[in-house]
Amino acid sequence: MSTTTTAHHDFTTKEDFHQQARADRYQFHDYYLVDDLLEDYHRMARQAVRDWVKAEVSPIIEDAAMRGKCPTHLFKGLAEVGAFGPSLPVAYGGGGMDEIAYGVIMQELERCDSGLRSMASVQGSLVMYPIYKYANEETKQKYLPKLGSGDFIGCFGLTEPDAGSNPGGMLTTIVEDGDAYILNGAKMWITNSPIADLAVVWAKDEEGKVRGMVVDADSPGFSAPEIHGKWSLRASITGELVFENVRVPKENVFPDIRGLRGPLSCLSKARYGIAWGAIGAALDCYDSALRYSLEREQFGKPIGGFQLQQKKLAEMITEITKAQLLAWRLGTLANRGEATPAQISMAKRNNVHMALEVAREARQVHGGMGITNEYPIMRHLMNLETVLTYEGTHDVHLLITGHDITGINAFG
Repeated sequence: MSTTTTAHHDFTTKEDFHQQARADRYQFHDYYLVDDLLEDYHRMARQAVRDWVKAEVSPIIEDAAMRGKCPTHLFKGLAEVGAFGPSLPVAYGGGGMDEIAYGVIMQELERCDSGLRSMASVQGSLVMYPIYKYANEETKQKYLPKLGSGDFIGCFGLTEPDAGSNPGGMLTTIVEDGDAYILNGAKMWITNSPIADLAVVWAKDEEGKVRGMVVDADSPGFSAPEIHGKWSLRASITGELVFENVRVPKENVFPDIRGLRGPLSCLSKARYGIAWGAIGAALDCYDSALRYSLEREQFGKPIGGFQLQQKKLAEMITEITKAQLLAWRLGTLANRGEATPAQISMAKRNNVHMALEVAREARQVHGGMGITNEYPIMRHLMNLETVLTYEGTHDVHLLITGHDITGINAFG
């Protein structure tokens, strides 16, 4: 059933993508020694992912992004390094680790590319998590082990063409019909959808209540056309979901969760991963800018010796350090089951905005070379423009914080 090795693109094997091998010279930066706050297995998990990224992904990512081709063979590698559901139980296909381990893994993936992290976080946080949390046992056993191993690829259907920041305005519906529900509607901006084997879909029932369900991609009436022409997340595959009288068995519908609490809990899980992941993109931009400033000479000395360049670098590492501490504290709260959606929202907004600003400053340090694919800066910058918007826009997250601190809802 898996479609991850079939030809949605012309380039889906490791050999195809190793045409333009590039050295990955990245060095981790930890100005406040935040690593001292991590457990040994957190650092071991991060190192395993870093080694895999440097060997298997860094050499191909610029080529993949330039061609707008998703390296679908990486799904199996992501599974092998434990990137799918790191904090879910091993018995259900996860890694059995804690939330900080999940965070450092997402950071290491996005250090390479936001699209790579999206591939993993959708699979783990938006597909495996709701099935684990809300599905019946039979459905869990049917899907989760294969999702965890990368044999199945999943996607998450919530956003619609006319319902983005307001998911309660969705038009997708399910109607009871004997031993099944009939699903009709469409979803938009869905990571992994054109290559997915299944989708976790949210739709309104006949009472107007939002319900979640697992929909097999080979169901009659199910289609997932790819979205083309993206300037951002070009190494990640994005599409639509279209449902025309799709028959969904009742056992595939989550039995006990109704309303927006279900999908929003999944978004909190994903946003948490983004709060960590965006730091990785910022670290990669800073690392490249620092190295370039020490190697590039003008007026008889490295440009890193000039005050304005040092100002840029100093501000970058300061903001990265603040984000690292924010993410670590959030992870500690998450491990205790105390992290609130509003706290997660603050970290997602702050850290993505920080990473985008770091990317912009790093582009200036690189001068003209910063716009070329000899360096990762423009790719990160374009990717982060999307990350700033998805899983809740920058402005919406500001309003979530505003609502939380004032008690007044400013959404409408």
